[in-house]
Amino acid sequence: MIEWTPEQRALRAGLAPLMKDLNTGRIERDEAAAFSYDSWRTLAGTGLLGLPFDEKWGGLGQSLLTTMYVLEGLGEGCRDAGLSFSVCTHLVSTGVPIQRFGSEALKEQYLPRICSGELIGAHAISEPDSGSDALSMRTRAVRDGDEYVLNGSKAFVSNGPVAGLFTVYARTSDLPGPLSITAFLVERDTPGLRVGSPVAKMGLRTSPLSELYFDDCRIPATRVLGRQGSGFLVLDHVMRREILCSFIVNAGEMRHRVTRCVEYARTRTQFGRPIGEYQAVSHKIVDMEIGAETARHWLYGTAERMAAGKNVTRDIAMAKLVTSEANVASALAALQIFGGNGHMAEYGIEAELRNSVGSTVYSGTSEIQRNRIASLLGL
Repeated sequence: MIEWTPEQRALRAGLAPLMKDLNTGRIERDEAAAFSYDSWRTLAGTGLLGLPFDEKWGGLGQSLLTTMYVLEGLGEGCRDAGLSFSVCTHLVSTGVPIQRFGSEALKEQYLPRICSGELIGAHAISEPDSGSDALSMRTRAVRDGDEYVLNGSKAFVSNGPVAGLFTVYARTSDLPGPLSITAFLVERDTPGLRVGSPVAKMGLRTSPLSELYFDDCRIPATRVLGRQGSGFLVLDHVMRREILCSFIVNAGEMRHRVTRCVEYARTRTQFGRPIGEYQAVSHKIVDMEIGAETARHWLYGTAERMAAGKNVTRDIAMAKLVTSEANVASALAALQIFGGNGHMAEYGIEAELRNSVGSTVYSGTSEIQRNRIASLLGL
């Protein structure tokens, strides 16, 4: 595995003193499905929201691997999984594509506020009739002079209710294939954009979700990321980093879960013995440990290969698949180990299980990842 430098370790350790405040009230926030602006500002004050962005825009100028390492620490320490999910969405949905594909004017206009957390980012990809099949999206953008006119709707927009800036993917051509998609930056107060009400959901409740509706929404042509027809290239760049950043947080959560289960198994007694002495319990914890470490190896190994310029299409699919399914298995095992206590909200295990289930769906379902791997095998 990677040998982290003292500087990298210091960045990660800098989050530790904040965790008590971030975790206070998380059960109540989960029940109310409430996004914590106070927690957001707390994290913004650490520089976390500017980790991968250039220092000239107020960022910390860190590499992908360093960003992942710090985010893993967030997952290990922060029990508000929705907050962590919103952080990752913010980082990769708008900031990452602006830094890679945006004009200098767009970088100057938006990146400082993204790094400071003043502007919360979100991206709008899925639609009511198209999720994994992104190329079948129906939202359209038609060029009209120096503007594009957007019409359509988007679904499952994480951070939607709180975001000030959206990366919106829309069809700009009737031609089949990826060259028909373009990425746009759309500000929240743009006439013709309506943000739907927050949508109730099973897990990650403190990361608000909504739909977006576009009705003759006019966007300056200068808000195109890259160029017309390059939206799928932008999306591919974003999704690879979304998987690596979001799921390394899950790996941190899995690490914390193992630690908790070991402590519980040592102190909880049944029939006169600590439950950790029973193989039925200890083997579950061993499997949790294997799952957590396997996820870390896949995620960091994939990031290293991607940074080296290698083709990681298969690696990304495998890393996402391995981590998401290990996360669900880990949460289920923890529920069994904690028994009746695992069902109680105060212990947090039931929330972790609810949060984990979504990881097999968002960023490409487990079935889609298996299809992609099968295709690369020639099947």
